[in-house]
Amino acid sequence: MSTATKKSICVIGAGPSGMSTLYHFANMEDTNDVELVCYEKQRQWGGLWNYSWRTGNDKYGELCHSGMYKNLFTNGAKEFHEYPDYTFEKHFGKPIPSFPPRPVMRDYLEGRWQQKGKADLSRYIKFNTVVRHVSYDEKSGFTVETYDLAENKTTSRTFTHVVVAVGIFNCPNVPYISGIETFEGRVLHSHNYRNAAEFKGQRLLVIGASYSAEDIAIQCKKYGASDIICTWRNKPMGFKWPKGIEERPFVQKFERNRAFFKDGSSAEVDSVIYCTGYLYAFPFMEDKLRLSSSLSLYPDNLYKGSLWLGGGDNKLFYVGVQNQYYSFTMFDATALWVCLYINGKIKGGPKSRKEMEDDVRQWVQRCSKLKDCHEGIDFQTDFVADLIKDTGYPAGAVKSGKLMHDWIGHKEENILTYKDQCHASNWTGTVAPKPKVPMFEAFDDSMKAFI
Repeated sequence: MSTATKKSICVIGAGPSGMSTLYHFANMEDTNDVELVCYEKQRQWGGLWNYSWRTGNDKYGELCHSGMYKNLFTNGAKEFHEYPDYTFEKHFGKPIPSFPPRPVMRDYLEGRWQQKGKADLSRYIKFNTVVRHVSYDEKSGFTVETYDLAENKTTSRTFTHVVVAVGIFNCPNVPYISGIETFEGRVLHSHNYRNAAEFKGQRLLVIGASYSAEDIAIQCKKYGASDIICTWRNKPMGFKWPKGIEERPFVQKFERNRAFFKDGSSAEVDSVIYCTGYLYAFPFMEDKLRLSSSLSLYPDNLYKGSLWLGGGDNKLFYVGVQNQYYSFTMFDATALWVCLYINGKIKGGPKSRKEMEDDVRQWVQRCSKLKDCHEGIDFQTDFVADLIKDTGYPAGAVKSGKLMHDWIGHKEENILTYKDQCHASNWTGTVAPKPKVPMFEAFDDSMKAFI
């Protein structure tokens, strides 16, 4: 094979998005002309699904990547996340409940990545390696500068293509609120939240009205927090909260440990947890290559949600950067699209620049008009269906849309019991069994206790 036609592909990140990219490339036919290299700054694959007691900086002084916390049970049913070619039932040898804890989810992911008869994905990964800078030149391609944390060594090499797969949950959004500097208790973002038991007996203010706020408020109550106020900016979560959890309009200011809210009320609190989401952050990318739009179900300038139109001659891709209802299967379908595109195997062939820009514009405009979570689910279902049309990814993936509508309904019925519900697999049709212990009473998140 001529070196002129050989493709060298740099994948940045070995979480679910990066691993799906490696998985499809490595297991695709006719890949002798493809060289894969993945850089992962953690010591193991798994991305967000790796738990660390550390917050702030890791032992090398790098920012901690994962915001995973103890005793997390998934807030989305496992059936949303199930891979078509590797079901939970196949992995565990039997059906399991719909809302597993982190160790179970990580074990499942790792099972897919190291299946017998499949390519050894670990051989492509350089662990403990941080990407410091990515630049592009039309003649030489992408120059990727990396730093080996363990060896204290900087290297640089060129690639024909780059896939950015570092995820979107690593740069906390922490808005300033008047007087917060006078607050005398603990202030933290959910990214640095690790253990609900820390807040036993405390009065908490949880700032935010989305998944993290909902899950952390319930978990802290479960582990003994006395009272919790969730404060919202645009609209309340609106659930039927248990005694001890309430919602109030957005906090306006602090005077020491007293928080003042938009409705004129105030309350003394002991700790403040920001559940205010994340910002896109790709500081290692050259300016013209950097995705910098606001977090969205469809970020601008990304054709098919992945191909960067801002520079790089259609050879730069972002995988897993959408705000999410779907997750693993969406990342997987996107990664397959990227692999097929790079290998010139997309159904219908490549599109012109104008066709791609028009397509992006239509998706972004539709995204801007979404009114609620149900419309968001339908929007992302259509996005996944669009990827399926181009790639032949198993069409059953979009069945998750109906499951998600049901999931929203279960949360509205009872926010404390929706994780006890049982969903059917899109791929096997098997209905999950009920958990052994109701989730609000489950204090053991180990594999042994759950399985």
